[in-house]
Parts: sequence; C-alpha cells; structure tokens
Amino acid sequence: MMRRYLSTQYSHTMSFQSLSLLLFVTLLASPAFALKKSYIVYFGSHAYPTQLSTVHLDGVAHSHRTFLASFVGSHQNAQEAIFYSYKRHINGFAAVLDENEAAEIAKHPDVVSVLLNKGRKLHTTHSWDFMLLEKNGVVHKSSLWNKAGYGENTIIANLDTGVWPESKSFSDEGYGAVPARWKGKCHKDVPCNRKLIGARYFNKGYLAYTGLSSNASFETSRDHDGHGSHTLSTAAGNFVPGANVFGIGNGTASGGSPKARIAAYKVCWPPVNGAECFDADILAAIEAAIDDGVDVISASVGGDAGDYMNDGIAIGSFLAVKNGVTFVASAGNSGPKPGTVSNVAPWIITVGASSMDREFQAFVALNNGQSFKGTSLSKPLPEDKMYSLISAAEAKVANGNATDALLCKKGSLDPEKVKGKIVVCLRGDNARVEKGQQAAAAGAVGMILCNDKASGNEIISDAHVLPASQIDYKDGEAVFSYLNSTKDPKGYIKAPTSALNIKPAPFMASFSSRGPNSVTPGILKPDITAPGVNIIAAFTEATSPTDLDSDHRRTPYNTESGTSMSCPHIAGIVGLLKTLHPQWSPAAIRSAIMTTSRTRDNRRKPMVDESFKKANPFSYGSGHVQPNKASHPGLVYDLTTGDYLDFLCAVGYNNTVVQLFAEDKQYMCRQGANLLDFNYPSITIPNLTDTITVTRKLKNVGPPATYNAHFRQPLGVSVNVEPKQLSFNKTGEVKMFQMTLRPKSVKPSGSGYVFGELTWTDSHHYVRSPIVVQLSS
Repeated sequence: MMRRYLSTQYSHTMSFQSLSLLLFVTLLASPAFALKKSYIVYFGSHAYPTQLSTVHLDGVAHSHRTFLASFVGSHQNAQEAIFYSYKRHINGFAAVLDENEAAEIAKHPDVVSVLLNKGRKLHTTHSWDFMLLEKNGVVHKSSLWNKAGYGENTIIANLDTGVWPESKSFSDEGYGAVPARWKGKCHKDVPCNRKLIGARYFNKGYLAYTGLSSNASFETSRDHDGHGSHTLSTAAGNFVPGANVFGIGNGTASGGSPKARIAAYKVCWPPVNGAECFDADILAAIEAAIDDGVDVISASVGGDAGDYMNDGIAIGSFLAVKNGVTFVASAGNSGPKPGTVSNVAPWIITVGASSMDREFQAFVALNNGQSFKGTSLSKPLPEDKMYSLISAAEAKVANGNATDALLCKKGSLDPEKVKGKIVVCLRGDNARVEKGQQAAAAGAVGMILCNDKASGNEIISDAHVLPASQIDYKDGEAVFSYLNSTKDPKGYIKAPTSALNIKPAPFMASFSSRGPNSVTPGILKPDITAPGVNIIAAFTEATSPTDLDSDHRRTPYNTESGTSMSCPHIAGIVGLLKTLHPQWSPAAIRSAIMTTSRTRDNRRKPMVDESFKKANPFSYGSGHVQPNKASHPGLVYDLTTGDYLDFLCAVGYNNTVVQLFAEDKQYMCRQGANLLDFNYPSITIPNLTDTITVTRKLKNVGPPATYNAHFRQPLGVSVNVEPKQLSFNKTGEVKMFQMTLRPKSVKPSGSGYVFGELTWTDSHHYVRSPIVVQLSS
C-alpha cells in the first residue's frame, strides 16, 4: 500500500471513507473475495522505439492476455482479470488473481516478480510552506525566477490527490505556447491552461483493492483533499501576491520552479484500511508521465522499504530515470525511529524534512507570569483576559479513561468540567486538529496542545477550529506542573503572528524518517533535507483546512507539514537545474543538490534534531538544500543506467533478473561487481572490520580547475584519499580517486555508526560528501 507523506496527525473522517471501509470489510469476509487479491505481474522494461503504433500497443496488451490465459483457463478469464496493461515503458500487467495463480506465475522464467498491489499513504501532517530558498537562514529567491519565460520548457509531474485548477498558483498569465513535445491531456473536469497542461486520474488499482465500483467520485482529476494542490504548487506554483492563511503569513507565494509547466496525476483516493495510493495506479501514472514528456516526477507517497523488485515505486522510478526523468520522493513520516526511511532505491532522490526560520507564533501566558512560545493559525480568544485552565485528564467523563482524556479523544471530555475553560491536551495518537474539535465540542473556549517527548521541539501550525496554541515538550511540562501545583490555574493564548529569523533553523523535524537504509545499508538515505514544517501552499476549496466534517471554513492557501512538503521543494529545485543544465542526467542533478548542501544552521552551528541534539546524516542525508549553490557545483558524481544495473548485481540480483529488469539481453553482470565502487555522492560502509577501498569518479561541470581533497575522519576510523589532487582541463572531463578506510585499533566507546566527510575544493566550489561508517563491536 502507498501512503502519502503528510505527517500523520490528521485523521480523515468523511462519511464516504467510513462507507468505503465498511464495504471493504464486508467484501473481505466473503469467500469469493477472500481468495482474490490484486497483483502486478512484472516482466521488466520495454525496449521499444519512441514512436509506437496503436497496432503495436494492442499487440502488447494481447500478449499479456495470452500469457495470463495459460494460468486462468481462457482469454476471456484473462481479459476480465486484467485491469491495467503496461505497454510503453513498463512491461507487465495488473490483475485480480488468487494466491495459487500468483505463485505459479511467479515461477515463469520471463517474470521478474509478482507484486501485491500494495497501498501506500501520503506523507503529510497537514500543515506546510512554499518553496523558500534560504541563505544564512534568511528567505532568499533565485534571480533566475525573474527572467521572462525562464523555465517554461520544463514540465514537472506530481503524483498525488489531484489538483484544484482554480487556484491562482496555477494561473497561466504571461505564459507562452505549451511545448510542442507535450503529449499529455486533461480530464474533462479540469480546465487546463498554458501553466497546468495535464490532469489525469488512475483508480483501477484502488478499486481492485477495495472492491468498490467506479462512480463519479472516482472519475475525477480534481483535488478534494488539498494535498495534491499543496504539493504541486510547492514544486512549481506561479507567483501569487497576498497569499495567506486566514490573514496570517501574508506574502508572495511561489513554487520552486514558478514558471515551469505542471501536470497532475491523481493516484491517491479516500483511505481504506490505512491505504490511499496503490502501486498499480502509481505504475500506470509513471508510465503515462514518461510518455507524456515530463522532466521531473514528484511523489509525496511511500510505504515500508522493501525488495526493489517488489516495490512499485522502485520499479517505476527506475524506468523514469532510465528515460531521463528525475524522480523525487519523500523519505516518510515515521521518525525519529531509526531505520524507518522509505523510497530508498538509489535512482530516487529521497527527501527528509526540516524547519525554516519562520514561525507562526501564538504565545501562551500563565497567571504566574510565565510565558511560552507556541504556534497556531487559529482565531484569537473572544476576550482579552485570563481564562481558567484545566488538564484534559482532570476533565474526563465519569468512568472515563484518563489517558484518552489527556489526548482529548472523542467522547473523553466532560462538558460540565470544560465549558468556558482552556483545556490542556497532550499530543499523540489522534490528529492535532481533532483534539481541538473535541475540546470545542465539549464547550472549551481554547486549547493548549503540549508536545509529547517524542515530538520534542517540533511544533506545527494548524488552523484549529478554536483558539489554540501548540507548545514544545519542555514548555508543556511546565504548564502541567503549573496545573498540578495551583488551586485556580489561569492562562491566556495570544493571537497568532508571523515571525522571521528564528534560531535555530533549520532543524530536523521529529516525524522525518531516519536511516540507516533497511534494504541496502551501504547506500545512505535520505539523500537531502528541505523545508517541510508549516509550509504555506495552495489548497483545495472542496474541503476545510482541517478536513473535519464540522469545519465549514475554506481557504485557498493552507499550511501543512511532512516529508510530503519537503519532497516538492526538491522537485522544484530539480526543475530549475533542468532548465539551467538540460544536458545533466538525473544522477548529476542529485549530486549537485547533495554535494552543495549545508549541515550548519543559522547560528553557524551543527544542525540539530527535534530535541536540539546534534543531528547526523541518518536524519538529513548530505544536509539541508542550498539551491543557488546547486546550480554551479563544480564537480558531480554521475551515474548511468548501466551503473544502476551493476548496483543490482552487486547487491545480489542474478544476471537473468537484471537483464529482464533493463530489457537489455546484452547486459552481463560484471565479475566482482562491488557496491563500494558504486558512484554515489555519499560514502557509507556498514560493518567495517578491516581495511577497505572505495572508488569514486568525479565529472567536471565547471571551468578548468584543480581540486584538493580535505576530509574529516569518522571517530575510530583512519581515512586516506589518493590522489589528493585532481586537475581538470576541460568541462566534462572525468577523474577517479580512491578512499581507503581502516578501523583503528582503539575503538570509540559505544561502537556503532560514526560520521565524517570528504570535500573536494578549488577554493570556489566545495563538493562535500558525508562518510558514514558502522564499526563492528
């Protein structure tokens, strides 16, 4: 299953979704349905010419039916079972099969893998901001954006919940003709223009999984959730003066590539059994996007990391990259737990989430003189006075559960105890805005939302339905201490205001999924971090900013948080780099973004995590993105399709599988293919027990220059680089170097992962790579 990568603090409570779940459970209980599941049968890539006739494509679909007929009894049965034939770039089909049929098909020598049609989630917490390029902690925008028509030939695709086409962020004012190479289209319910040039939906995988029948609510490219419009406008929204959320955060909104063309591919639907976006639909959308002619695909969705051949996003993204399309995906919202990062295939740019230097401050004042900085986008209290405070645990209903009450869960609060007071709730379990809704329903005048320990200093700005403020863990402890030690506690929540130049910034969001990479520990993931907390971007006007049934407000712009929001920041930057350097490969673009990033905050100190403890590459990858520096990196670590195939051989896939995967019968796994020689921009060594040597190649993408190596050794590791100087005489020249790493005889206490870095510099460019080493105990 696929998830969207919003932070999972919002619950979806639409009655339609409840109906969907009920239908799913009912169908699952029936014997006929229990035997059937939806699968993807994957044969590998296609090696077809660019221009394909309808006859040829029909022939591919017929071959899929013929293949399946040999397992299900007839062509008629095969035709009824198949709901997608992937015919252009992906060679395979999606079908409803029983487990025995799927198992038999998986044994066929022409089949790479048989994947379950997994469902995934969006990676959001519902609350985020537009592409803001930072320089020394201050918002800074690239001068490239000011050039008339700059970037209009770049096309960015978004895999998500659709688009709200009426948003000013998708206006085509001032745009020229649509690029002639564009082959995409718009569904009839979305009025496209010269900015929004594509809008399509893919729902067959979702319907196959849920057992629901298609109807008008599933046959639309419109965004009824808000997530798709938010992420799409973050990547490439046009300039919109006066954007704000209920009057807060007023300014000019713009995406990372504000002049790029955009196309929405709707693959996510109302959640059923925790899943919203399904692999079969995602693969269909990726294939369509490649064929339509996009340059960048942004995917704020994901699930648990797993075998590359059984992961629809890994398969689809490989084919995108093979066709020159850069694929950007969110790292996930399962942090701060280690080993939770998703979308870890080495051809994907995997993005973590960090803060910006802007806050929407809503101070909490106590009657004892204490004041705490919180955040919110809610309306102010009705009167300028101190209000009685009550802990939600003390406000529980008779015979109720104190823990549920403390979390302000549905039906847990006693209206007689709450009415007219500010309720103090604890973050966790249920959605932040739902807590406020429960407090309001019980008659509370306001809410103070206190972080739990896991959330630390990460506070999220939400458009709560009542006056509210969210405060960090330490301040929350102080508020609860005041409640427990005061006979008549009182407090006040000040109206929200915007503040800039906040320090420290950036710091890592607690929800951002962490490494190490659970699939291939020798590849560092995430690759990069970008703004993902309290991001203002376009929103749908089909639902409220909280998505609560009781909330009838509408806003054209909203804040959301999650790696769903950081992912399109990077996709927007990729769009700019593609415009500036159209000849660069997806790997070169990723290298430029990674090696020019920073690991220090606006205090010029090392970046910290949500607890303000020093962060490391498992949270931020190479560092926090610096777009302007990425446009002229000096050197890049480049990779080709052949290099990715060598990677697959190095991690254990056999030659037959790799040939099918690439549709290259001539390819042969190299003898001794070694992950240590995979030309990735970061260097990761799991379980260093003896001396090893890593090989890398650098391509010059700048003027002729001489670069010198500087490195910081990981604690307990001896590092040497040869040669220590590389001279490039022309652009495009490639030079090789080797790094030798050896564990020192005296290991640091608590042996585990240690970190260092390598930097190549000509005094103008600084090409930095993290070094991650696991020392054996």
